[in-house]
Amino acid sequence: MIIEVKVPSPGESISEVQLAGWLVEDGEYVEKDQDIAEIDSDKATLSISAAESGMIRILKAKGENVGVGEVVATIDTDGKQAPARQKKEVIPAKPVQKIEIEGVTAQDKPPVAAEITEEKQEEAKLHLSPLAKKLLDANNLSQAEFIEYLKQVRFGKSDIEFFIKEKEKNKDHISDSPLVIPSKPSKDSRETERRQMSTLRLKLAERLVSVKNETAMLTTFNEVNMGQIMKIRQQYKESFREKYGISIGFMSFFTKAVTEALQLFPQVNARIDGDEMVFHHFADIGIAVSTPKGLMVPVLRNAENMSIADIELNIKELATKARDGKISLDEMKGGTFTITNGGVFGSMLSTPIINPPQSAILGMHNIVERPIAVNGQVEIHPIMYVALSYDHRIIDGRESVSFLVKVKEMLENPARMLFGGNDPVGRLLGL
Repeated sequence: MIIEVKVPSPGESISEVQLAGWLVEDGEYVEKDQDIAEIDSDKATLSISAAESGMIRILKAKGENVGVGEVVATIDTDGKQAPARQKKEVIPAKPVQKIEIEGVTAQDKPPVAAEITEEKQEEAKLHLSPLAKKLLDANNLSQAEFIEYLKQVRFGKSDIEFFIKEKEKNKDHISDSPLVIPSKPSKDSRETERRQMSTLRLKLAERLVSVKNETAMLTTFNEVNMGQIMKIRQQYKESFREKYGISIGFMSFFTKAVTEALQLFPQVNARIDGDEMVFHHFADIGIAVSTPKGLMVPVLRNAENMSIADIELNIKELATKARDGKISLDEMKGGTFTITNGGVFGSMLSTPIINPPQSAILGMHNIVERPIAVNGQVEIHPIMYVALSYDHRIIDGRESVSFLVKVKEMLENPARMLFGGNDPVGRLLGL
């Protein structure tokens, strides 16, 4: 019996996708529910799974644009599974071949003396993409064997310094991307390389240009003394991790402060629909995440009802899904306000672009110790510059500036977040 593999609908209004890659070979036996291909839409990367077990015949090549519902492969359910591949025999080690890459010296992988148990394989799991796992399987190699190979690599001082620098820079942020040591071109190289833009990036480019042309976008700036939040994180980080299994990041404080400020300035949480303004009585906060496929913005639904711990746990779950390519369209739909963090890449200041149809976006940046005046004295404090880009058609300057100042006040005095952004003592006195 022949089963057709059709392109599923990634979401409403999407009629065409790009075939990002096949996870199986033509003529290979596939199991039911096994992921066999990845597709790129203008919103996310999704996978196609096999409806039945059988022999697959691929009809469309990687990189082709295909329509929703189009047949890209067939599965012959009468096809028989090939015999299980045998483990490669252990062969004597080849003569040592040294490879030098910017201070890193590696040797050919020595033979594995003993069979690696399933328990060790479980312990040695890596964060690998489906294509990387497929390449290991095709060569009869396990993740544990790959780790064993890495153990033979001799890393120099410069590599450890690079790792420490990147680890510190990306600490406690969700928008960090995998560490990559770039290869240097040859000294006299004048080579060029062309790469096909993915459907996701093409759509992103189109939307960014559209925002610049169709909105009256302005940006207001301010600075935040992060001293109080850093003290809280230092004081409670161990007990917080013991209770919730996750560390306290900066993004959760910003998200909480934003949800409180949005209730005071509803225009910032609104959008334009034709000749009407739509006000939202809830806060669905989009968190911009940098992934190998490009920028994605998963959404925290009803973030105004979440505690700091709830925000942290939900951010971690959504960011992991986004980076692994497992996030659904429903988890990225909607959103009434967006927060983006360029600070993880070292940005001091930027003007973030609004995520339509929203009317505002908050940009976080790096934290740097700077001299500031405190009670007539010059003191050194950890300062972050923040930026609020907004659509001036619906948000006036007064609302935008006041909103950002209220966020600043709550970040510098986190107790205000418990009292709707008001001063705790003033609230106690009924002021």
